[in-house]
Amino acid sequence: MTKVDILQGTLDMLILTTISHGPMHGFAIALRIRQLTDEVIQIGEGSLYPALYRMEQKGWIKAEWGVTENNRRAKYYKLTKVGRKQLEGEVASYGRLTDAIAKVLQAA
Repeated sequence: MTKVDILQGTLDMLILTTISHGPMHGFAIALRIRQLTDEVIQIGEGSLYPALYRMEQKGWIKAEWGVTENNRRAKYYKLTKVGRKQLEGEVASYGRLTDAIAKVLQAA
């Protein structure tokens, strides 16, 4: 499967959606997105960790230190109430965008 670039702003929505199911550490977030998209979307560390830091600064997520399945220390990220509200807005906005794109493609 070929790797694709994601639309600007979509990364936040993917991360927020992924951790909306429960706290995860960074590597697990990237792995889960990769698995769910059949490896089409692969988020590198250079994109993932700055996004997590930015979302933490905005209050959308909260980080706590924990221990991984491999007994390693890692930051676990979880969604805050503000983050859940942000996610809802982003999902609605993305839905409007994909509907609009579909209309253009159908007309072509």
